Amino acid sequence: MIEKIDHIGIAVEDLEEASAFYRDKLGLEFLGTEEIPSQKVKAALFRVGESRIELLQPISPDSPVAAFLEKRGPGLHHVAYAVADAAAVVEGLVSTGVEMIDRVPRVGAGGSRIAFIHPRSSGKVLSELCEHSTHEKEGSL
Repeated sequence: MIEKIDHIGIAVEDLEEASAFYRDKLGLEFLGTEEIPSQKVKAALFRVGESRIELLQPISPDSPVAAFLEKRGPGLHHVAYAVADAAAVVEGLVSTGVEMIDRVPRVGAGGSRIAFIHPRSSGKVLSELCEHSTHEKEGSL
């Protein structure tokens, strides 16, 4: 089911400013940026061992990350877990009564297949399931 922590998503107001901290102060390997239109965000990714830090800046005022920033300010947005088959994991979770935001995986960063678990089912922590292609597992994004 869950293979590892894939990434930690952090909502930021200024992607460049936040990236400078992770790159220049912490010395994390910068993997690149990507705009994710379906989520209305721009993401910057940094490698931390087998996992990544994903900084998220909204690109639209109606982005879920924009709403998060308005309500809570910058900070931890979600924890993402790597899975081999997102659709199968979603199906299994739903069958046990877990409330999903996405009942069908959708396209995420780097072409991954993602699905979010509703915070009401996961101790008020937004949780994401991430299925990566073989290319993604070997590559940076």
